[in-house]
Formats: sequence, C-alpha cells, structure tokens
Amino acid sequence: MNNVQRKKAHLIIHSASTAAAIVGAGMAQFPVPDATVLLPIQTAMVISLGKIFHMKLEEGVAKSLATQFLAQKAGQMTTRFLIGKLPIAGSVINGSTAAAITESYGWIIAKEFAEDSSKKNKV
Repeated sequence: MNNVQRKKAHLIIHSASTAAAIVGAGMAQFPVPDATVLLPIQTAMVISLGKIFHMKLEEGVAKSLATQFLAQKAGQMTTRFLIGKLPIAGSVINGSTAAAITESYGWIIAKEFAEDSSKKNKV
C-alpha cells in the first residue's frame, strides 16, 4: 500500500468508524441491534476501499464481506446491546465498540485489497 492509498484508506476508514460510533451511541437505548444500521456504513466503506485499490466490487460482495465480519462479532454485538441498557455508560461503550469494530474491519479489508492489488500488478 503506497502513501496515497494509505491516506485515502485512513480517511474512509476513520469516517466510517466515526459514523459507526455515532450510530452505536445513539442506538444503545433502542431494543434493536445497531448492526442493521452499521451494515450499510461498513458496506459503503468496503466499496470505497475497493475503489482505492482498483478492485471491482459488486455491492453484494461487499455486503457479504460485511455480513461475514458481523457474524464473527455477533457475540460482541450481543454484549454491547445488553450493556446499552445502561443510560450513559452504555451509549459510550456501545459507540466505542462500534467504532473499534469498524476501524479494525476497515484495516483488515484495506490490507487484503492492497495485497490482492499488488499480486495483480506482478502478473
């Protein structure tokens, strides 16, 4: 990953993480999991990262990547949902966890795309 790609990825990932934090904090007190709103944020992030690394992504592929990641984190989301029942602390914890998960996911995807992109350029 070159410096330009890293800077663009940084902006995309941090923007998505910020949005996820806001959603996580805002939805902590609602009786529905925030994954329903996080999925479109993370899908847009994956599609945007794909463009940086010239990966042709269909929205369905991006959704499946996001869904796979969310499934792996189902236990954490359940915990966050239960913690979200605490008025202020729950919102802070829920928002922080949503941001951290989105941030981690973004960098994992960026690294994968960078590796795939470099393999394509070597062929």
